[in-house]
Amino acid sequence: MKAQTIDRSSVAQTISHVNLHYPLPEDGEAAAVLLETAGLVRTQEMELPSGGTFYRFTANSHALNQADNIVYLSPLPPATAQLIAAARESLGMGTANEHPAVSAYRAAHAADPEYDFHVGFLLDSLDFLEERFLALQALEAKDARFAGRLKFLVNRALPGNSEIDARMDASPVYRGVTRYTYGRNGVQAFCETDLIVDGPLGSGLVLEFDYVFPGYDDHIMAISEQTR
Repeated sequence: MKAQTIDRSSVAQTISHVNLHYPLPEDGEAAAVLLETAGLVRTQEMELPSGGTFYRFTANSHALNQADNIVYLSPLPPATAQLIAAARESLGMGTANEHPAVSAYRAAHAADPEYDFHVGFLLDSLDFLEERFLALQALEAKDARFAGRLKFLVNRALPGNSEIDARMDASPVYRGVTRYTYGRNGVQAFCETDLIVDGPLGSGLVLEFDYVFPGYDDHIMAISEQTR
Protein backbone atom coordinates (compact mmCIF):
# COMPACT_ATOMS: atom_id res chain seq x y z
CA MET A 1 0.00 0.00 0.00
CA LYS A 2 1.37 3.39 -0.99
CA ALA A 3 2.38 5.59 1.92
CA GLN A 4 0.22 8.62 2.59
CA THR A 5 1.98 11.76 1.37
CA ILE A 6 -0.79 14.36 1.71
CA ASP A 7 -1.35 15.98 5.09
CA ARG A 8 -4.70 14.58 6.27
CA SER A 9 -5.45 17.72 8.26
CA SER A 10 -5.55 19.71 5.01
CA VAL A 11 -8.30 17.56 3.49
CA ALA A 12 -12.02 17.83 4.23
CA GLN A 13 -13.98 14.59 4.04
CA THR A 14 -17.74 14.39 4.58
CA ILE A 15 -20.46 11.86 3.83
CA SER A 16 -21.66 12.74 0.35
CA HIS A 17 -24.89 10.76 0.16
CA VAL A 18 -27.10 7.93 1.34
CA ASN A 19 -29.18 5.95 -1.17
CA LEU A 20 -32.56 4.76 0.13
CA HIS A 21 -35.28 2.66 -1.50
CA TYR A 22 -39.05 2.50 -1.27
CA PRO A 23 -40.56 -0.98 -1.77
CA LEU A 24 -43.09 -0.39 -4.57
CA PRO A 25 -43.36 2.29 -7.29
CA GLU A 26 -46.65 3.50 -5.82
CA ASP A 27 -44.93 4.13 -2.45
CA GLY A 28 -42.59 6.75 -3.90
CA GLU A 29 -44.53 9.94 -3.28
CA ALA A 30 -45.52 8.96 0.25
CA ALA A 31 -41.88 8.12 1.05
CA ALA A 32 -40.84 11.49 -0.38
CA VAL A 33 -43.44 13.33 1.71
CA LEU A 34 -42.16 11.46 4.75
CA LEU A 35 -38.60 12.70 4.20
CA GLU A 36 -39.84 16.24 3.58
CA THR A 37 -41.86 16.14 6.78
CA ALA A 38 -38.73 14.95 8.57
CA GLY A 39 -37.04 18.20 7.53
CA LEU A 40 -35.21 17.29 4.32
CA VAL A 41 -35.52 19.52 1.27
CA ARG A 42 -36.70 17.93 -1.97
CA THR A 43 -34.44 19.33 -4.69
CA GLN A 44 -35.10 17.10 -7.70
CA GLU A 45 -37.32 14.30 -8.97
CA MET A 46 -37.26 12.33 -12.21
CA GLU A 47 -39.68 9.74 -13.54
CA LEU A 48 -37.90 6.46 -14.30
CA PRO A 49 -38.55 4.48 -17.51
CA SER A 50 -38.89 1.29 -15.47
CA GLY A 51 -41.49 2.84 -13.16
CA GLY A 52 -41.37 4.94 -10.04
CA THR A 53 -39.55 8.18 -9.38
CA PHE A 54 -35.97 9.04 -8.48
CA TYR A 55 -35.74 11.78 -5.82
CA ARG A 56 -32.87 13.90 -4.56
CA PHE A 57 -33.03 15.51 -1.11
CA THR A 58 -30.58 17.49 0.95
CA ALA A 59 -30.32 17.83 4.71
CA ASN A 60 -28.65 21.24 4.29
CA SER A 61 -31.26 23.86 3.46
CA HIS A 62 -28.50 26.49 3.22
CA ALA A 63 -26.70 24.82 0.29
CA LEU A 64 -29.19 22.99 -1.90
CA ASN A 65 -26.73 22.08 -4.66
CA GLN A 66 -23.77 21.16 -2.46
CA ALA A 67 -22.23 17.74 -3.07
CA ASP A 68 -22.76 16.37 0.45
CA ASN A 69 -25.65 15.91 2.88
CA ILE A 70 -27.59 14.29 0.03
CA VAL A 71 -30.26 11.61 0.38
CA TYR A 72 -31.29 9.78 -2.79
CA LEU A 73 -34.60 7.93 -2.87
CA SER A 74 -35.63 5.45 -5.57
CA PRO A 75 -37.58 2.19 -6.04
CA LEU A 76 -36.13 -1.02 -4.67
CA PRO A 77 -34.16 -2.57 -7.57
CA PRO A 78 -35.82 -5.70 -9.02
CA ALA A 79 -32.88 -8.02 -8.28
CA THR A 80 -32.82 -6.85 -4.66
CA ALA A 81 -36.57 -7.30 -4.35
CA GLN A 82 -36.30 -10.83 -5.73
CA LEU A 83 -33.49 -11.69 -3.32
CA ILE A 84 -35.49 -10.39 -0.35
CA ALA A 85 -38.57 -12.34 -1.46
CA ALA A 86 -36.52 -15.53 -1.78
CA ALA A 87 -34.96 -15.02 1.67
CA ARG A 88 -38.36 -14.45 3.25
CA GLU A 89 -39.79 -17.55 1.60
CA SER A 90 -36.84 -19.71 2.63
CA LEU A 91 -37.14 -18.52 6.23
CA GLY A 92 -40.89 -19.04 6.28
CA MET A 93 -41.61 -15.47 7.31
CA GLY A 94 -45.17 -15.04 8.53
CA THR A 95 -45.86 -18.78 8.55
CA ALA A 96 -46.12 -21.42 11.25
CA ASN A 97 -42.70 -22.66 10.18
CA GLU A 98 -40.90 -19.34 10.52
CA HIS A 99 -37.21 -19.76 11.30
CA PRO A 100 -36.37 -18.83 14.94
CA ALA A 101 -33.73 -16.39 13.71
CA VAL A 102 -36.48 -14.21 12.25
CA SER A 103 -38.34 -13.74 15.53
CA ALA A 104 -35.04 -13.17 17.35
CA TYR A 105 -34.12 -10.49 14.80
CA ARG A 106 -37.51 -8.81 15.18
CA ALA A 107 -37.25 -8.82 18.97
CA ALA A 108 -33.76 -7.31 18.93
CA HIS A 109 -34.85 -4.63 16.50
CA ALA A 110 -37.97 -3.80 18.54
CA ALA A 111 -35.91 -3.39 21.72
CA ASP A 112 -33.27 -1.17 20.14
CA PRO A 113 -34.03 1.04 17.11
CA GLU A 114 -30.28 1.41 16.54
CA TYR A 115 -29.74 -2.35 16.37
CA ASP A 116 -29.51 -2.52 12.58
CA PHE A 117 -28.83 -0.13 9.71
CA HIS A 118 -30.45 3.25 10.28
CA VAL A 119 -29.98 6.83 9.14
CA GLY A 120 -29.43 9.61 11.67
CA PHE A 121 -29.83 13.36 11.28
CA LEU A 122 -28.33 15.88 13.70
CA LEU A 123 -30.33 19.06 14.25
CA ASP A 124 -29.11 22.21 15.98
CA SER A 125 -32.60 23.17 17.18
CA LEU A 126 -34.54 21.08 19.68
CA ASP A 127 -37.65 23.10 18.88
CA PHE A 128 -37.36 22.12 15.21
CA LEU A 129 -36.76 18.46 16.09
CA GLU A 130 -39.91 18.47 18.22
CA GLU A 131 -41.93 20.22 15.52
CA ARG A 132 -40.87 17.74 12.84
CA PHE A 133 -41.42 14.71 15.07
CA LEU A 134 -44.93 15.86 15.97
CA ALA A 135 -45.58 16.44 12.26
CA LEU A 136 -44.53 12.85 11.52
CA GLN A 137 -46.89 11.58 14.20
CA ALA A 138 -49.67 13.67 12.69
CA LEU A 139 -49.05 12.05 9.30
CA GLU A 140 -49.55 8.61 10.80
CA ALA A 141 -52.69 9.70 12.64
CA LYS A 142 -54.40 11.74 9.93
CA ASP A 143 -53.17 10.66 6.48
CA ALA A 144 -54.36 7.28 5.18
CA ARG A 145 -51.12 6.81 3.23
CA PHE A 146 -49.20 6.58 6.50
CA ALA A 147 -51.70 4.82 8.78
CA GLY A 148 -49.99 1.85 10.41
CA ARG A 149 -46.77 2.47 8.50
CA LEU A 150 -44.89 4.63 11.03
CA LYS A 151 -43.68 3.66 14.51
CA PHE A 152 -42.21 6.07 17.03
CA LEU A 153 -39.81 5.89 19.95
CA VAL A 154 -37.84 8.55 21.83
CA ASN A 155 -34.91 8.61 24.24
CA ARG A 156 -34.92 11.44 26.75
CA ALA A 157 -31.72 13.09 28.00
CA LEU A 158 -30.20 11.40 31.04
CA PRO A 159 -31.31 13.14 34.26
CA GLY A 160 -29.03 15.14 36.52
CA ASN A 161 -28.74 18.52 34.80
CA SER A 162 -31.45 20.78 36.22
CA GLU A 163 -31.64 23.02 33.16
CA ILE A 164 -31.92 20.10 30.74
CA ASP A 165 -34.35 18.27 33.05
CA ALA A 166 -36.63 21.32 33.06
CA ARG A 167 -36.51 21.51 29.26
CA MET A 168 -37.42 17.83 29.04
CA ASP A 169 -40.36 18.27 31.43
CA ALA A 170 -41.67 21.08 29.23
CA SER A 171 -41.20 19.18 25.98
CA PRO A 172 -44.24 18.01 23.98
CA VAL A 173 -42.16 15.02 22.84
CA TYR A 174 -40.04 14.08 25.89
CA ARG A 175 -42.34 14.98 28.79
CA GLY A 176 -42.99 11.87 30.90
CA VAL A 177 -40.63 9.65 28.87
CA THR A 178 -38.71 7.02 30.87
CA ARG A 179 -36.37 5.75 28.12
CA TYR A 180 -33.01 7.51 28.24
CA THR A 181 -30.06 8.05 25.93
CA TYR A 182 -26.81 6.15 26.56
CA GLY A 183 -24.78 9.34 26.73
CA ARG A 184 -25.46 12.68 28.35
CA ASN A 185 -26.65 16.09 27.19
CA GLY A 186 -28.62 15.06 24.14
CA VAL A 187 -31.85 13.49 22.96
CA GLN A 188 -32.90 11.03 20.28
CA ALA A 189 -36.16 10.47 18.40
CA PHE A 190 -36.83 7.52 16.09
CA CYS A 191 -39.34 6.93 13.33
CA GLU A 192 -39.49 3.47 11.76
CA THR A 193 -41.29 3.13 8.44
CA ASP A 194 -41.93 0.39 5.90
CA LEU A 195 -42.24 3.07 3.21
CA ILE A 196 -38.44 2.82 3.06
CA VAL A 197 -36.87 -0.63 3.33
CA ASP A 198 -33.46 -1.97 4.26
CA GLY A 199 -31.67 -4.82 5.95
CA PRO A 200 -31.39 -8.53 5.17
CA LEU A 201 -35.17 -9.05 5.06
CA GLY A 202 -36.29 -5.75 3.56
CA SER A 203 -37.55 -4.51 6.91
CA GLY A 204 -38.63 -0.96 7.63
CA LEU A 205 -35.96 1.70 7.92
CA VAL A 206 -35.36 3.66 11.12
CA LEU A 207 -34.84 7.41 10.77
CA GLU A 208 -33.10 8.91 13.80
CA PHE A 209 -33.19 12.56 14.85
CA ASP A 210 -30.58 13.79 17.31
CA TYR A 211 -30.01 16.98 19.26
CA VAL A 212 -26.99 17.82 21.41
CA PHE A 213 -27.30 20.54 24.02
CA PRO A 214 -24.58 23.15 23.36
CA GLY A 215 -21.65 23.79 25.65
CA TYR A 216 -20.87 20.23 26.77
CA ASP A 217 -17.80 18.21 25.80
CA ASP A 218 -19.46 15.04 27.09
CA HIS A 219 -22.56 14.36 24.98
CA ILE A 220 -24.34 11.58 23.12
CA MET A 221 -22.15 11.90 20.02
CA ALA A 222 -18.83 12.50 21.78
CA ILE A 223 -15.77 10.26 21.89
CA SER A 224 -15.85 10.27 25.70
CA GLU A 225 -16.77 7.00 27.41
CA GLN A 226 -17.43 8.58 30.80
CA THR A 227 -21.19 8.03 30.79
CA ARG A 228 -21.50 4.86 28.71
